[in-house]
Order: sequence, then C-alpha cells, then structure tokens
Amino acid sequence: MTTEDGSSSVEVELKFDVDEATPLPDWSALPGVAGVGEPEARQLDAIYLDSDDLALAHAGYAVRRRTGGPDEGWHIKGPRGADGGRVERHWPISAVEEMPDGVADAVSKIARASDLAPIARIRNNRIAYALQDEHGGVVAEFVDDHVSATDERAGVDRSWREWEFELGPAAPAAADERDALLAAAEAAVHAAGGRAAASDSKLARTLGA
Repeated sequence: MTTEDGSSSVEVELKFDVDEATPLPDWSALPGVAGVGEPEARQLDAIYLDSDDLALAHAGYAVRRRTGGPDEGWHIKGPRGADGGRVERHWPISAVEEMPDGVADAVSKIARASDLAPIARIRNNRIAYALQDEHGGVVAEFVDDHVSATDERAGVDRSWREWEFELGPAAPAAADERDALLAAAEAAVHAAGGRAAASDSKLARTLGA
C-alpha cells in the first residue's frame, strides 16, 4: 500500500440543478472575471466507498477512487465548514488497486478500511470552463456535468445534469469580495434557468438523499 500523506485543498463551490436544454450562463457581469477559457472535456469515473452503516457519510465524509480529469486519484472530502467549504485530500493512483495507507489512516477513527466497500459508482461527462482574470489567473472553474450514477447496494440507476461553480486560486482573498463573486455567480445561473441543487452532493443524490 502506498504511504503518501496526500495533498490538501479547501473546496468552496456552488451546486445547481439544470434541465437538459438549459443554456450556459453569461459570466460577463462577474466581478474580476475578464474572460472564459476554452471548454475542456473530461470523462470521470468514480467509485465511492463506505461501511454498511454509512458511517463516513453520517460523519460528513466521502471516500472515492476516481479516474479521469486533472485530479485523478483517491480523494477524501471532509464535512462542510461554517463558510461552506470542504477540505479535500488527494492521493495519486498507484499501480495496484489498494487503498493508500493515508486514506485508511485519515478515516480510521470513523471506519476501518477493512469495513469499506463500494456503495456507489458515478460516471460523469464533464465540460469544464476556466473563468479567468485579466492576467489569465483562474478566478473560478465552472463545470457542466451530465451524470450517470448507480447505487451499488440498491441496484438503482439515476442520471441528471448539474452545474458546479468552484473558486479557483485567483479568487479574491477578502471574504466580502468572495461573497460578492459567489452572489454574482448565483445570479447568473438563475438568470440562465438554473436552480439550487436539491442534494448536497452527487453521492447523496445517487443514494436517493
């Protein structure tokens, strides 16, 4: 098993439900956004693991192994903080299928690695757009997701379209400026016909929550 400690980042994002025919938002009014990068297609395939009693999910955690995209690998998403952000830790995929030691250690107080089994498979046809400032820095990433998911325990398939708007490395540092950016993004999405997501995450929606 690998012994990498993994990298860590804080994910601050907005999620929206949209219909198949909903047009993409107009980002021209977003503060600090000077342009939108070319669309980038990503084919993502993730297996989520948990114990029989969903101990990780009940504690606000998600563990997955995902292939495809720039952050391919093992991920742990933690509970949401007061600001709505989630700490996400990442480990690369090794030549073997085993869970990295760092993943098992990070969740050991909640569930033993030996008790974890696949609970969901989520396949995602994603188109990503970098929203850039005047210097080319990524203020935020907007993704248009077409999701096909399977509840592995119940044998139920679900599919839907959703959008995510996630702050990038060039997002403003000041809380009031970040709030203004997120509010403007929400307004742009609603103007296009999007609506607040009914589920907190793709995993929750896959499991019927």
